[in-house]
Amino acid sequence: MPRQARVDIPGLLHHVMARGIERRVLFSGPGDYADFQARLETSNERYPSQILAWSLMPNHFHLLVRSGKTGLVPFMRKVMTGYATAYNVRHKRSGHLFGNRYKSIICEEEPYLLELVRYIHLNPLRAKLVKDTQELSNYPYCGHGALMGKRRIPWQEIAEVWGRFSSNHFKAKKMYEEFVEEGFRRGKRTDLTGGGLIRSMGGVRNVLRAGRAGEREAYDSRILGSGDFVQEIMKAVEVEETAQDRLRKKGHPEPGGGADC
Repeated sequence: MPRQARVDIPGLLHHVMARGIERRVLFSGPGDYADFQARLETSNERYPSQILAWSLMPNHFHLLVRSGKTGLVPFMRKVMTGYATAYNVRHKRSGHLFGNRYKSIICEEEPYLLELVRYIHLNPLRAKLVKDTQELSNYPYCGHGALMGKRRIPWQEIAEVWGRFSSNHFKAKKMYEEFVEEGFRRGKRTDLTGGGLIRSMGGVRNVLRAGRAGEREAYDSRILGSGDFVQEIMKAVEVEETAQDRLRKKGHPEPGGGADC
């Protein structure tokens, strides 16, 4: 079965996830974590994007990225290809490091941006890598500490997240902290973790109802948002693909050319 084409339109919000092959370790120690973070920074310099949230776990990672003018693909290719090559050299191994290509879900900014920032930054706590939100603030491998003002990460977009709570930075940090703690008490949201069609349809019943009615166009597993948002994105994809077809017929390479990863 052919894999589904990646939706990559500049300026959209993406929840990006990737795991180690066969769920093996991606980060074997501090040097690996530091290398991956350095590659996020250099890729962001080469392909300017906004990294709103990030979390590096032993065998997988999460990013929340609003892509820039070049889209998501070249940004992620530079990060992952470079990291995999360096990891193999460091650890004297060969072969694939990541299991399949990374997964990216286009997300409707309202109401999902802040929910995803919280979800991504709570990963270390839910995985019991830290014992509470205070420890999470000092966990060096996710963006929560930067939003709490514990450290400065130049490539992480802080101001926009704070601004969604308050124009006063001190008040914004407090409100963000309470938002994260409330999310941990409430538990994991299944609509942010998977479910493909369910995400963009608002629930299992809606998926089944649409399936019975033959309304396939109302949802897409690559998109998290309302039915209207899904349709809007798919129309934009159609326009983009038509433009690329015209370029190919004229003998021009596709923008951001090169294999996806």
